[in-house]
Amino acid sequence: MKKQNLVKGALILTASSFITRMLVFTLSIVESRVLGPEGIGLKKMAMSFLGLMMTLTTIGLPVAISKLVAEANTQGNRTKVKKILIVSLAIMGSLSVIVGSLSIMVSKFGSSHFLNDPRSYFSFIALIPLIPIGAVSSVLKGYFRGMQNMNPIALSQVFEKIVQLILTYVFVQYLIPLGIEYAAAGAVLSGVIGEIFSLLVFIVMFKMEYHKKIRIPYPRWTNVVKGKRMLFELLQTGLPTTGDGFIKSFSRALQPVVITKSLAIAGVGSAMIAKQYGMLTGYVMPLIFLPGFINQSLRVTLVPALSEANAKNNQMLIQRRLNQAIGAALIVGAPSTVLLYLFAPELMSIIYRSPSAAPLLKLIVPFFLFNYLQTPLQSALVGIGLAKKAMFNNIIATGITIALIYPLAANLGLGILGVILAISFGIISETLLHYFCVVKAIDFHLDIKYVTKIIFAGLSMGFCSRTLFVSITQLTSIELFNLTLLASVLVSILVYITVLGFLKIIHQHDVMRIPGVGKILGSFFPT
Repeated sequence: MKKQNLVKGALILTASSFITRMLVFTLSIVESRVLGPEGIGLKKMAMSFLGLMMTLTTIGLPVAISKLVAEANTQGNRTKVKKILIVSLAIMGSLSVIVGSLSIMVSKFGSSHFLNDPRSYFSFIALIPLIPIGAVSSVLKGYFRGMQNMNPIALSQVFEKIVQLILTYVFVQYLIPLGIEYAAAGAVLSGVIGEIFSLLVFIVMFKMEYHKKIRIPYPRWTNVVKGKRMLFELLQTGLPTTGDGFIKSFSRALQPVVITKSLAIAGVGSAMIAKQYGMLTGYVMPLIFLPGFINQSLRVTLVPALSEANAKNNQMLIQRRLNQAIGAALIVGAPSTVLLYLFAPELMSIIYRSPSAAPLLKLIVPFFLFNYLQTPLQSALVGIGLAKKAMFNNIIATGITIALIYPLAANLGLGILGVILAISFGIISETLLHYFCVVKAIDFHLDIKYVTKIIFAGLSMGFCSRTLFVSITQLTSIELFNLTLLASVLVSILVYITVLGFLKIIHQHDVMRIPGVGKILGSFFPT
């Protein structure tokens, strides 16, 4: 099997992640139409606990699998790869049963007392089957990432979201007459079935390409006992990553609890709490994360790539790959941030028919630009063996977020705006902590000139798009409003790409790597 380099693997996952994000975005629009903000709020309250469940089940092993498989594959040690998979399957299979059972036991009490809304119980129960299914998928994802073959991951992501999108509409339409809580649970269940189809894709592709090279027997704890050394290697990387993942997932699980309690103290009713939480998590977040496909692709490709470079003690390669990743993230993140800020009222009105959510989007999106730096920096820490540093940074940032939610939302009376400010301060804190740790560890030098050029191009794009939109709107009728917005954005994207080429941020050889149309588009860019 031919492994893919960082750029090719990132391009494949970027393309699939873009398609996936578009499907997720479409899903959010469908949910806004059939569920509304209240139903989305009920679903998101329950789904916020999924990360915690999966963290306790996987204990950071997916990242450890990708790292160790990459190292073993570099050494040509196929026996070690087999041991990694056997031990991982045995551990995560057993933990999934334990975590799933505990989740069922606490579901009724948690939905009533922690989330202040018993209706979220049905959504909570519906997501529990995701635990064992996601555990097996995580092992195979880690394996493919370690082998630096991103095709199965790309295909499974797209297939999963297509299934989820179709079933969400069907299930919600069927269950909505029974009550909003049942419809929300149906939306969750569609995600479970989508994950099942994703797992089937992994299994089929694994059997097609690797069954002659690696045969995995039924995992038993005896395999784990025999592979004690492999277990220790997995846990050495996995447990620090687990700590980081646990803090993040615990924060996500705790946030709706703190948010609902804080808003209740501020005098907001339970129905309005679900509605505001639904607008934030169901309307604002999908728009913000839509361009985040670049972060997802870089996250899964950068860790094994930097692990390989670190194993060879190639510091120059580490520096170059990290700067490449940060540049790629900002090339997508900078213009996205500008457009979402400038067109927040129009986007919320057209897409979700909810202009009242626009202030939420305008407040959080400038801070979220830091997230495009945070992901490559955290991946770098994990890749060079400093997962513990990433974990402690996350603990500090999470503490800041949780600590600020109550005083900002309740004491200062900012409500949901206070929640957004607390989340934003947490993002900034974690990004800065990661950056200082990377600088100290590898004497990393961020190319400030390169970053400044990208931000300048993004601001130029924003100025052009807003000016063009206002000018055309004054000359056209209200019926052409949507078309005017689309035309303004498309023209501004062309301006952005032109400025990037003029500033020599994008070169001909970069564009020519794009599959299919690269050679054609490359002729328009400088060498």
